[in-house]
Amino acid sequence: MRILISLAALTAVAACSPAEEAQTPAAPEAAAPSADPRSREAVYAVQAESPEAFVRALYARYTAGGPTGEPPAPGRDPLFSRTMNALIGADARAANGDVPTLNYDPLCGCQDQGEFVVTALAVAQADTNTAEANVSFTNGGEAKTLTLELVREGPNWKIEDIVDGTTSLYDTLMAVAERAG
Repeated sequence: MRILISLAALTAVAACSPAEEAQTPAAPEAAAPSADPRSREAVYAVQAESPEAFVRALYARYTAGGPTGEPPAPGRDPLFSRTMNALIGADARAANGDVPTLNYDPLCGCQDQGEFVVTALAVAQADTNTAEANVSFTNGGEAKTLTLELVREGPNWKIEDIVDGTTSLYDTLMAVAERAG
C-alpha cells in the first residue's frame, strides 16, 4: 500500500512540474545538420522525430567522444520523463549534500567514458506513446547492453527507465524515494 501511495505522490508531483520542464529547447533547423553531435541540442533537434532517432542521437554523443556541456540540475533533464525526473530529484534531495544513488551516467552505465562503440541498437515501438530500445556497446573495451524504456510526453520522446541487466533505474530510485518518505 505504501508503494502505491508513494507512486501516486510522485506522479502527482511530476504532473505538477512547471511547463518549462516539459518543453525541449528548440534547435534552429539550419543548425541541426552541423550541430555538434555531442551536444544536448543535437538530441533535442530529433527528440520529436521517432524513438529510434532519439536513441541514435543519444548514443551519437558517446561515439563522437562523449557528451559536451553541463547537464541540467538533477530532476530537470528534458531527456527524461517527468516521473523519472521526479525520482532523480528525490534522489538528489535524499542525499542531503552527500553522493546520491545516481552518481554515474545511466546512459553508459559509467562514471568515465573510454573508447565507445555501439555494437547493436534496436527499437520497438509498442504503441504511439511507448517504445523500448536495446542498446549494446563497448565502453573502454567493456561490453554492456542497456534497455531504455521510452515514453512520449507531448511531441517528444523521453527516457522513462534504463534497465541494466535486471537492475531498473526507476525501481532503484523509487526505493530511495520511499525510504526518504
